Amino acid sequence: MRNFYFKIRIGIIGLLILLGKLSSGQIVDIKEDASNPLPNIILIMADDMGYECLGCNGSLDYSTPTLDRLADNGIRFTNCFSQPLCTPSRVKIMTGKYNYRNYEYFGYLNPDQKTFGNYLKDAGYNTCIAGKWQLNGIYHDLPGNQDLSRPQHFGFDEYCLWQLNKTGAEGERYANPLIIRNGEEIEGLKDAYGPDIFSDFICDFIDENKERPFFVYYPMVLVHDPFVPTPDSPEWNEFGDRYKKSTAYFDDMVGYVDKVVSKIEDKLKDSGIANNTIVIFTGDNGTHPSIITETVDKEVTGGKGSSLNTGNHVPLFVSWPAKIKKGRVFSGLVDFTDILPTIADVAKLNPASYYTDGKSFFSVINQTDGKTSKEEVFIHYSPRWGRFKSNRWVLNEYYKLYQNGEFYNTMNDPDEKNPIVSPTNQEKNIKKKFEKVLDSKEKEFPFKNNDVEFKP
Repeated sequence: MRNFYFKIRIGIIGLLILLGKLSSGQIVDIKEDASNPLPNIILIMADDMGYECLGCNGSLDYSTPTLDRLADNGIRFTNCFSQPLCTPSRVKIMTGKYNYRNYEYFGYLNPDQKTFGNYLKDAGYNTCIAGKWQLNGIYHDLPGNQDLSRPQHFGFDEYCLWQLNKTGAEGERYANPLIIRNGEEIEGLKDAYGPDIFSDFICDFIDENKERPFFVYYPMVLVHDPFVPTPDSPEWNEFGDRYKKSTAYFDDMVGYVDKVVSKIEDKLKDSGIANNTIVIFTGDNGTHPSIITETVDKEVTGGKGSSLNTGNHVPLFVSWPAKIKKGRVFSGLVDFTDILPTIADVAKLNPASYYTDGKSFFSVINQTDGKTSKEEVFIHYSPRWGRFKSNRWVLNEYYKLYQNGEFYNTMNDPDEKNPIVSPTNQEKNIKKKFEKVLDSKEKEFPFKNNDVEFKP
């Protein structure tokens, strides 16, 4: 009897908590059909991996069989654009907003922002993040940079992260990594490899949460420099050689990206939930400039940090076996502001419950529409790091217009060496459309204000 009354009390308390959250707006409007359960979502973002690095995108230099198969059996997007640098991309993909709204410092996301982690957690998803954080503000000693609960503040129930409260100089990401797991530094990692720790953590999370919808965000540490051996490199067997730096190890690092994605896919299959799990794979920006990749068309020099398309043209594919029965290629335009609203549509969130500068491409995934209405991509780029300069531009699959008026055919002139000086009538019309976009953004937020204020 005592146990009966205890259960009644717990039920009443739970109901009161639920009603309180509903009245305060903490729970996002969500509709779940028991006969068609909400899919799990896994978003994987490789670090410094440009479009040219995958075999399915034409690479001849690296082995990516798992990624190629998932892309070929899913939807492969050929025109996805991130930001040219890591933190600007991370802030953009997590919040769905242009950088002039909320990218204040390199290595920082203001706690006043909400991420896709917050939205999905409020909607009932169990949430997890593993990999590279770099958002606490440690590079500028900003308030709260030692706050180990910041990932939870941004909506993640569990986390396993590098660069949470210490810089890379204080502990690396690969051999003998410095990793914080749910508030505590993991001990005894002398013989460990960081990407294994992160992928194992994700697999454990899948095991523990396979009975209800979950969201995993995996911002990888691979394939960012230093370019060093992986456990699959012969040099790994000699402890001192694990820190040898050479671009020759880039091949092995790309291969290891494929390996850990394969591990996660196997876990989904073993758990019986692969069919109704959406896997989204992308990269945060272009490849490091020291890496030259041979493709079926040409050699591609990495463009990380640059405003050239190689700086932010990144791979993107979506795998969802329950819905995508036949592989497709989508050549329409997508950018990182579009990821959050797409994920929100997957989770059936009320669009009025969040703000975004992007446009969902869920109709493309769900095969209810063959295209999106996005005709161009606007980029506001303010690196706040290194030698790179701030800029603004508009682009589509073939052309690009900078705010200074330089206009390029990026299909024929990818290195942007020859601005168009005598445009055709068609090119004049395209340029006018791009100018209207730039003018509208300038009226909303003047570029000269870039470093002194932000527009929410």
